[in-house]
Amino acid sequence: MMKIVCTSCQKPLSIDETKLPMKEVSFPCPVCKTKLTVDRRHLEGAAAAAAHAETAPVPVQTPEASGEHHDDDDHGFGAKAMIVGTDHPALRHAAKLIGFLPVHFATAAEAREYFMQEYPPVVMISPPQLTPPPLESMTGIIQLTPADRRKAFFILFADGLRTLDGNAAFLYGVNLVVSPKDLGAFQQIYKDAHTYHERLYASMTSVAKSLAS
Repeated sequence: MMKIVCTSCQKPLSIDETKLPMKEVSFPCPVCKTKLTVDRRHLEGAAAAAAHAETAPVPVQTPEASGEHHDDDDHGFGAKAMIVGTDHPALRHAAKLIGFLPVHFATAAEAREYFMQEYPPVVMISPPQLTPPPLESMTGIIQLTPADRRKAFFILFADGLRTLDGNAAFLYGVNLVVSPKDLGAFQQIYKDAHTYHERLYASMTSVAKSLAS
């Protein structure tokens, strides 16, 4: 089985390459329906290269050396989602449900440094205590330039919030707010909110281009 990642929703997908023809084929992502294209000839070439690489010694890099904070079970295939603030197994599971590998940072300062280097597509903010906006303990990761903010989808998780409350999201400077009690439905919540977010930015970009022309 070969693995690929959806270019739109970042969902890891497994493909039985033995059932593919020796040519380029296209199919829709089962999650977001984005058109994906694979070529078995390229897959087999990559597999051969990987098999050859396994015979050579590979230097081991620890989480401390790489600057990443994560558990052993978070190593693997796919893009990263940052958890900032309070770490919790339910948040890590939520990140994996939407196709990302969780990386935890206890403080906004640490998270900002990693974000500016890696630009992970999802930032999951879990403050130790929810305070009135602005959320001062998280300003380091929330208060970014508009260009940097558009590179990720920011989600605030906290008790006392109503899931999908647009007013709260605006006041706290995030794209989505989620109550922990709704984590069981997080996959669908994220999909709906992210789809709306992408459509909104597409419309804004189109308007901006028309005004500039």
